[in-house]
Amino acid sequence: MSTRLVIGPFNRVEGDLEVRLTLDNQQVSRAEVVSPLYRGFEQILLGRAPLDALTIAPRVCGICSVSQSIAAAAALRQAADITPPANGIHALNLLQAAENLADHLTHSFVFFLPDFAQDFYRSHRWHDFAVAAYKANQGRRSAAMIRLRARILHLIGQLAGKWPHSLAIQPGGTTSTADTGSKVRLLSILSDVRRGLEEQVFSAPLEQIQALSTPDALAAYQAADAPESCDFRFFLHLCTALNLSGLGACTAPPLSFGAYADPDGTRLFPAGQGFPPTSIALFSLTEDLGSSWMDGPPQPPWESHNRPNPHKDNAYSWSKAPRLAGKPHQTGAWARQVIAGHPLLRAQGWSQGSSVASRVMARFLEMAALIPAMEQWARAIRPHQAFYTDAPLPSDAVGIGLTEAARGALGHWLAIRQNRLTQYQIIAPTTWNFSPRDQAGVPGPLEQALHGLALPADVTPSRALAVQHIVRSFDPCMACTVH
Repeated sequence: MSTRLVIGPFNRVEGDLEVRLTLDNQQVSRAEVVSPLYRGFEQILLGRAPLDALTIAPRVCGICSVSQSIAAAAALRQAADITPPANGIHALNLLQAAENLADHLTHSFVFFLPDFAQDFYRSHRWHDFAVAAYKANQGRRSAAMIRLRARILHLIGQLAGKWPHSLAIQPGGTTSTADTGSKVRLLSILSDVRRGLEEQVFSAPLEQIQALSTPDALAAYQAADAPESCDFRFFLHLCTALNLSGLGACTAPPLSFGAYADPDGTRLFPAGQGFPPTSIALFSLTEDLGSSWMDGPPQPPWESHNRPNPHKDNAYSWSKAPRLAGKPHQTGAWARQVIAGHPLLRAQGWSQGSSVASRVMARFLEMAALIPAMEQWARAIRPHQAFYTDAPLPSDAVGIGLTEAARGALGHWLAIRQNRLTQYQIIAPTTWNFSPRDQAGVPGPLEQALHGLALPADVTPSRALAVQHIVRSFDPCMACTVH
């Protein structure tokens, strides 16, 4: 006999989310991931002047507004065929990396780790430490990382004037510049952040974490000190104690649009898709509306339009279902690292997909990689040289802006006709990861990760912590999802 379990609304999640589970013999036989709130920024943008996208698109989200600005500016940049100067490229990389790093800290210390301080785990020896360190609104280690996150966001204030929703990010680069004093302040902020990560999060130099390339090396690092010595070791201890490597498996192939290009075009994280990674077949991208409260056939984002239909039969989400060559893809830090060829994640069975452990581990590994890169970009800034290239937008053009937000692949597609936006489509990372079933009935990545999950006979929404771990491991941003 089948039973139903509805979990939601979720706390400590950006935006509105509900998960509906069908259980057969206490095992999930069907999962439906519901995005219940429609926002429709794409419709708001239609008919407006193209540069209005730089004001409106960042307000899609208050937690990743820089990434939305980067994507909108990139789409307009392609439409105008503008190349920013080297300083502008370094500044854009710094802004995006600062926000993504801040989001990784938010995910780890505000969203994910506090779940392990709940009473459900009080029988475990590590529970008292988890309560003291990570309990929501009280944990001392979480509080320290929130302060470090604020320090990171000061970098955005230095380079872009304010966070969120800065207007300094433009198609031609950044309108906010850095003199010699600003450059010194940027490096000072990065020094503080490096120290915080090395002392609390990793208890090791960032370069040592970057060099972890095999499971044996990871095990040696984990065994070198007590789990409570740092946050990463404690997370690895949780992975062992609770078998997080066997929880929330998802075999959907990875997708990364690539990020952090140097002036010569080389990217810190390259673009790619699949096992093994290949170039992205962007022409095969469609938005499927089979289970969405919208009408229309599967179409590429440069052709599709939003026609809301809240009374549509058999629909259960305001999220669309993005598909490449008809297949769902998972995106985020794990996908970025796999596409980039991180040896540790590849050695841990990358071709078999991701798990709660690998998705969260990839965020820790990315934290260690971003600060050294940011230090290089800050040192490469040449004060008193140009940060911005000015060029008029054409009256008729199309543009695509692809980038990597903290949660994964983000794309903006636009068309300009007679100096007005006639097309604007946004596909956010959580739209990929939390997509509903498509017309063929194929579930999205989170729905796949929940399928087959065994739950106890006395399960209630408050006791379904395994579901919460799986959901949070994807770090959802539902505000970005529903457009």
